[in-house]
Amino acid sequence: MKIRDQIVFTARHGNWKVAHRLIDMEDEKVAHFIAGIANTINPKIPEYLTGIMNVSGIMSLAEELRRKELSDAIVALKSRGTSTKLGRLVFEEDKKLKKHLVTVARAVLVRETLSGKVPLDYPEGPLEGVEIVFPYAEDHVNFVAFHTQGKTKWRAVRRIIIDEKTPMEDVARVLASINESITLKLPTYAGIDTGGIERWFGEYRKVKKGEIPAVIEKYRHFQARNYAPAGFEEHARIYALRTALEKIGLPLDVPAKSLEKYLEKK
Repeated sequence: MKIRDQIVFTARHGNWKVAHRLIDMEDEKVAHFIAGIANTINPKIPEYLTGIMNVSGIMSLAEELRRKELSDAIVALKSRGTSTKLGRLVFEEDKKLKKHLVTVARAVLVRETLSGKVPLDYPEGPLEGVEIVFPYAEDHVNFVAFHTQGKTKWRAVRRIIIDEKTPMEDVARVLASINESITLKLPTYAGIDTGGIERWFGEYRKVKKGEIPAVIEKYRHFQARNYAPAGFEEHARIYALRTALEKIGLPLDVPAKSLEKYLEKK
């Protein structure tokens, strides 16, 4: 039986119930749809990390850092002092495992600190409500991207069935993996010039503390309309922020690999 090109996202766990499918695989519509999925899952990830780190403590630290000017906040996010604070907020004594969790905690802190200071969410908003029948009776998170007919080829499946034995951080891993997959594909569907964005910040390699304000100033002067078609300027701006932070050595997104390594060795 031939599988129809489509993108499906469903999640059911506790009060979280969302189920949507896209079957019109026009590039622009795919870009808007998967942006909505990213907006849906990113706020949920910290909820599934409370068993392995003090998420409330991270939120409090983010609130403190948010009072600073943007450049100063990012300098503080990169600082050794912040790393030490995050180390105290993860529930792990093993040094190697703690390192993975601190990486995850820092990503949560970065996103929470920058929330409200700069655009982090795509303009589509999150997906809400149940528009299709859930494919599984059990609690689950399910993402399927199947696109073979267009110029962009994409086959991806991320799925977890949730029961009483499921580590909640494993759900966070799946959500982070979905976000990573979308982050890689969205520019292609949206027509965002990621190479041009990289060249905009090309003068910076390994950014030192004293160079951080210059990188942020470069981000402030980024002209999104030069790197994306109409309707996707804000998406390009988020990619510019992600690129700037990568130059500085900070993550905007929770890394699925760090959670995977933690779960493998735990």
